[in-house]
Amino acid sequence: MAYWLMKTEPEVYSYDDLVREKRDYWDGVRNAAAAKHMRAMRPGDLFLFYHTGNQRAIVGVGRIVSEPYRDPTAEEDRWVAVDVEPLYRFRAPVTLAAVKADPRFADWALVRQSRLSVMPVTPEQWAWLHEMGETEPQQ
Repeated sequence: MAYWLMKTEPEVYSYDDLVREKRDYWDGVRNAAAAKHMRAMRPGDLFLFYHTGNQRAIVGVGRIVSEPYRDPTAEEDRWVAVDVEPLYRFRAPVTLAAVKADPRFADWALVRQSRLSVMPVTPEQWAWLHEMGETEPQQ
């Protein structure tokens, strides 16, 4: 199992939207590096749901529930989507400011490549972020 972080504008699609839908697809990624990460996703992988914009915080966790497939919103075949479902919210959202202030994350893509919308998360980072979010990791 792998861990990921996926970003979205909460005004466009929020964690509450995913909870309401119960299952949906993650689409619209048009960055080659982010798409490469999405192509590596497998059912059962977990992801951190990150709200961009004014919030800039990790707010919850979801699960990848499909293999990557052609993004139905793309004209080109090179872009992919995956189906996702919500798992649980963080008790305390983990802000970008808190991540940047913590030296354990200095080399993480969230800090170094701020515009990257999909990125891997190491098991150590996963544990640290759950600790910061006052939430026990669940499966």
